[in-house]
Amino acid sequence: MTLVTIAVGGIFAVIGAAAERLASAWPPDEASHVPPGPRTIVLAVLSGLSGAVITARSELPWWATLVYLVLLGMMIVLAATDLDQRRLPHVILDPLIVLAAVFVPFNPAVEPLSALIAAVAAVGFLGALALIVRGGLAVGDLYLVAPIGLMLGWPAIFTALFAAAFLAAGTSLVLLATRRVGMRSYIPFGPFLVGGAVLALVLANTTLTVVR
Repeated sequence: MTLVTIAVGGIFAVIGAAAERLASAWPPDEASHVPPGPRTIVLAVLSGLSGAVITARSELPWWATLVYLVLLGMMIVLAATDLDQRRLPHVILDPLIVLAAVFVPFNPAVEPLSALIAAVAAVGFLGALALIVRGGLAVGDLYLVAPIGLMLGWPAIFTALFAAAFLAAGTSLVLLATRRVGMRSYIPFGPFLVGGAVLALVLANTTLTVVR
C-alpha cells in the first residue's frame, strides 16, 4: 500500500463523514439534524476504503483515476443525502451526470459505445423494474444509474446492478430482523447503487484498466 493510497483513503474518510454531516443539516427544512453517530463512522470507513481500494486497483493514468475519484466523491454525497432525506438532490446529481458524460470520449477504460449501451440498458432495466415493483425505486435512482453506466460500461454495469440488489436485500433482511424497519418501510436504493458501482470498479476485470 503506497502513501498515495493511504492519503486518498484518509481524504475519502473525511469526505464520507462530512457528507453525512452535511446531509443531516442541509437543507434545513428537509434534514434530520441528528447528531454524529454510528452512521457517520460507517460512512467514513466505507468511503475511505472505497477511495483507497479504487486508487490501489487502478491501472489508469493519474488524471483518469482522479476523474473516477471525483465521481466517487459526488456519489458519496448523494448516498449520504439519500440515507438521511430519502432524496437525490439535483444540485449534485446533475453535475455528476454532466461530468460522467463529458468523460466518456476520453475515458481510457471504457469504449464510448460500451458506455452508452451500459447507461441506456441500466436506465431501461431499472425503469422496467420500477413499473413492476411500485414504490421500491424513485426517479432519482434512474438519474443516478445513468452516470454509473457511463463510467462502468458494458457489461460491468450489470455487475453493479446485481451487487446493489444483493446489498439492498441483505440490508433489508437485517433491518427487518432487528425491527428497525417494517414490511412497508421505504429503504432508499441510491446508497446501494453507489456500493454496487464501487464493487464493480474493484472486482470486474473490465474496469480501471486501459482498453484504448
